[in-house]
Amino acid sequence: MDTLTLRIKDRLVELHAPLVMGILNATPDSFHGASRVDVDVALRLAERMLAGGASVLDIGGASSRPGSSEVDASEELRRVVPVIAAVHARFPDALISVDTWRAVVARAAVEAGAGLVNDIGAGLLDTDMLRTVAALGVPYIAMHMQGTPATMQQAPHYTDVAVEVTRFLSERLNACRAAGIADVWLDPGFGFGKTTDHNYALLSELPRIAALGAPVLVGVSRKRMINEVLGITAADALNGTTVLNTVALLNGAAVLRVHDVKEAAEAVRLVERLRH
Repeated sequence: MDTLTLRIKDRLVELHAPLVMGILNATPDSFHGASRVDVDVALRLAERMLAGGASVLDIGGASSRPGSSEVDASEELRRVVPVIAAVHARFPDALISVDTWRAVVARAAVEAGAGLVNDIGAGLLDTDMLRTVAALGVPYIAMHMQGTPATMQQAPHYTDVAVEVTRFLSERLNACRAAGIADVWLDPGFGFGKTTDHNYALLSELPRIAALGAPVLVGVSRKRMINEVLGITAADALNGTTVLNTVALLNGAAVLRVHDVKEAAEAVRLVERLRH
């Protein structure tokens, strides 16, 4: 496996990639019910994910599922900060990511124990985000999204989705570096302003994004691109998720963001065995 060295505040953290990021949603309306948590449930789920092979726990307090409505900053803080603080207190060596597009939430989350910021807006939804992350001294994930969560699935359109998403991520990577962020991961944003056809075109062209030179995060877990093709619901999409996670790994993904950590970690082990 390759080694990812991350600078988190005043320390260096080495992770073996590909790695698995487990999803903890401190929200009442995540599309996958099993990932919705309160503090006590979060601690149990975090323990299970870490035991199952998660290298990162991604905790969010504002749903970004298609059609979701925006919550205000105070509500997002109320949801996410106690969960991050509790998980950090129980598992102080675990790397926690905060899933937010707001700089104020990113700052509070890092103060509570998060060591990475995962932003669906790539710094464009809050103009303070990039300089805030640079000042915090933590790694950053920039994601592509066409539109906003409330509108993104209303007839998304591209001339060439792979070219356009790659260009966008290249521009945001340069903006992050110019802002002084040392470590940046890129997320093509599967399901964020994209049809099922767009999603599969992106997955097949993933090496184009990996060629930008930053670790690529793939989040296809239990999403519509699986359910629509197979005629199932998110609850039945574990097998399909594992198949697409495997394709993503073969196409250069360095991070898998998933609801089901154990199965994703097994996919990583098998693909790495195939390679070596």
